[in-house]
Amino acid sequence: MESKPLRQKLTVYLSNKTKKREMMGIKQREEHTGGGLHNALAIGTTIKGNIITETDFRLDGKVEGDITCHGKIVIGPKGQVTGNVVSENAEILGKINGSLQVNGKLVLKATAIIQGDITTQSLEIEPNAQFNGTCTMSLPEKKA
Repeated sequence: MESKPLRQKLTVYLSNKTKKREMMGIKQREEHTGGGLHNALAIGTTIKGNIITETDFRLDGKVEGDITCHGKIVIGPKGQVTGNVVSENAEILGKINGSLQVNGKLVLKATAIIQGDITTQSLEIEPNAQFNGTCTMSLPEKKA
């Protein structure tokens, strides 16, 4: 099978490239979890199931299930969620049919359509955003 020689060639190529960088004094950047990393779901993609992510998440497709994001979630103008969303911060331009729990700041842009209850610490709503449900504003937790 040809995959083994190809893998060896790729390993040698990457190894040589690293050596050249080291000789030239170029340091490679280490990737840190959460440091500018994010996930994205493109327009035209539909997921049926729950999503859990430790980093920021941008949704331009459709999700039929719950989303738990331990960073900031951005739901683009074409993005749709049928399910509950839990996030640290959120910016909504698309549609959510379910509850929305945001521990920090929630921004509803003019194109946002929310059918469900909201729980958040801070809320910003642009004119023309649609929201049908109840909203509970929580106070920031005091650190001991």
